[in-house]
Amino acid sequence: MRASILLVTLVTSGCGGTSTYHPPTAGDQGEHNAAELAGDDDFKPTYGAAELDRALIAERGAEATAERVIHDLVAREQDVATSDPLRIAIGDLAVRRRFIAALEACRASGRVCPPRLDEPAVNFDFDRDTEVVPLDAPLRFDLASWQAITTELHGRACACRTLLCVDAVGVAIDQLESRPMPEVQGDEVASLALTRARTCLFRLRGKSSTK
Repeated sequence: MRASILLVTLVTSGCGGTSTYHPPTAGDQGEHNAAELAGDDDFKPTYGAAELDRALIAERGAEATAERVIHDLVAREQDVATSDPLRIAIGDLAVRRRFIAALEACRASGRVCPPRLDEPAVNFDFDRDTEVVPLDAPLRFDLASWQAITTELHGRACACRTLLCVDAVGVAIDQLESRPMPEVQGDEVASLALTRARTCLFRLRGKSSTK
């Protein structure tokens, strides 16, 4: 099971041992406000305000759907305190809410903007001996190719809406970072892309990154 799955807050109360799920608030999930987010990333996106507004509408709809799924799981599960599907659903909702918070900060201040608004597919199985998370950029490690790889990792990291995506991109960065020759590893463009990717992963986990 994914080690970084967030812990669930489940409160057992009432008579007969019934369990009540209390939906996490923004503060419970570790979101940062727009002012705090605004200082984290100077990346300027290529999309405009209209695309950003459409993405926010879609994400809020997905958030509402995820909340309904969680409540359905709570109603269906006999032991909510040990339910893996429920823990995963709540963890994924927390990531999506942090992604929404980044979109809102982007709209309000023009900062903390994800490089892409789509949700890239995650084709990775942590239970299998997979060498690297599949990427669109070819896995060559000359300078131009390494810059393309790191740019994609940055885009994928900041576009994550699930814990699986956050974990998978983190694995990809760890696996790939040592591959290029030292002079290529030191490229400022690629290094900045990886720094920004890690910043997004930390943010989506509800943590602060150290620069």
